[in-house]
Amino acid sequence: MKRALALILLATPVLLTQGQQHRSDTFDDLLQHTPMAAVFVLKACDLKNNSSWSELTLTAVSAYALSAAVSYSLKQTVSERRPDHSDRRSFPSGHSTFAFAGATMLCHEFGQVSPWVTIGGYGVAALTAVDRIVRDRHYLHDVCAGAAIGFAGTELTYYLKEKLFKSKDVDLTFTGQTIDLAIRW
Repeated sequence: MKRALALILLATPVLLTQGQQHRSDTFDDLLQHTPMAAVFVLKACDLKNNSSWSELTLTAVSAYALSAAVSYSLKQTVSERRPDHSDRRSFPSGHSTFAFAGATMLCHEFGQVSPWVTIGGYGVAALTAVDRIVRDRHYLHDVCAGAAIGFAGTELTYYLKEKLFKSKDVDLTFTGQTIDLAIRW
């Protein structure tokens, strides 16, 4: 069940991007989710981290949702034309947002195992950002803003998780079909 949940979580963004490819963006579409996929692969391999499966899944969904909400709201508001003039959704880079959100989560969950885990995660995220510029899909400031949003959204998610769910008065359980929140006062 745990592995099935991880596969569904990882496959959903890839499936949602189908039909949106532009000039061989499939590589970018997969690369942007590699750091987050690494989080679940390392967890499935029983590498020591600080979160249970339910906490890990909820944190990943929350980090992605928060980062995506900010990124896509800005895309609609700013309406900057892409370098290749294909549309007006250049700022900020959603690919960079997701890549850096995943890399930041990888750092939080498995950075204590080895510094190379963190270096690898941020290296893949940086590769994603550079590739978006090379493919003429984004400007430098687009990918920098996306990276900052992904990083900040994930950091905020961990901050809120620490403040809200490390209390003895708050319990969060994930049963596979429902998420239950219990608050005692």
